[in-house]
Amino acid sequence: MAAGIVTALAGLLFVLNPETHFFPSVWPIIGWLLLRSLILVGALTETRDSVRTWTAVSAGMDFLLAVLLIAGLSISTIVISLFGPTRELIASLAWFLAASFVVNGLMLLEVASCERESAA
Repeated sequence: MAAGIVTALAGLLFVLNPETHFFPSVWPIIGWLLLRSLILVGALTETRDSVRTWTAVSAGMDFLLAVLLIAGLSISTIVISLFGPTRELIASLAWFLAASFVVNGLMLLEVASCERESAA
């Protein structure tokens, strides 16, 4: 639930402030990914079997994406300072978010499947 709350709050940040320039938006995404990865690592003790595996994969993906965003930030700062926001930079951010959503979606499908099996 905590990971869901963090994700919903991150989404609300973008819905309520759609005119935000690209760069101010990167730090909340990095924070969201790091926080959610920590929450999911903490949840590993509460899960079992395939849900534990998918939770670990999801936490790892979020952490890796945050680290990659941080690493790419210094290069991006120079590009944006010189040329302004570029389509390539925005497209790469979309790939980061898409990868996170795919892994987290698969994790949630596995959780739902396990819940259905345990309810039967």
